[in-house]
Amino acid sequence: MLRMTEALDSDEALMLRYSAGDVRAFEALYLRHEVKVWRYIYRSVCNQATADELMQDVWFAVAQAASRYQPTARFTTWLFTLARHRMIDRHRRAEPHHSPELIHEHGERCIDQLPAEASCEPSQQVQSIQHTNALITAVEQLPAEQREAFLMQAEGELSIEEISVATGVSFETVKSRLRYARGKLKQILQEYV
Repeated sequence: MLRMTEALDSDEALMLRYSAGDVRAFEALYLRHEVKVWRYIYRSVCNQATADELMQDVWFAVAQAASRYQPTARFTTWLFTLARHRMIDRHRRAEPHHSPELIHEHGERCIDQLPAEASCEPSQQVQSIQHTNALITAVEQLPAEQREAFLMQAEGELSIEEISVATGVSFETVKSRLRYARGKLKQILQEYV
């Protein structure tokens, strides 16, 4: 269980406490961001083993960088930048003929790995699966830069400015990528309606 002060502390304060040796602060950060970071990575690489490995790499990098950490940006911006860099490094090392973003490790598309909620009625489960399939298919069709910006905003809850910092492109470029991504998603999803 986290202490009340850890639940109320900002991410930046927790990271500074961790850099001063407070291991519980790291645990609090991990618990606070674990799901968002993992979903961002997984939806980018669509391979559970790879996502798990990258997740470990990201948090190992957080631990290694603790002594040098300076809160010049929001912690989540820094964290998602680390995650993005780990994915880029992994992609560069991967074999060029594989597409890690769309295919699961057993040759299945990511779409096939997302079950509907068990609490739903069967007809609702079918509809949920259909909607999920349509959305993931649409996201997979986005150009890489648009998909990256969209996932950072959808999964990481990063602002346009934070995505700009994380990706190293201008605010206006991120804004355009998100606008084009939403337009393309809307166009693709209208085919499923």
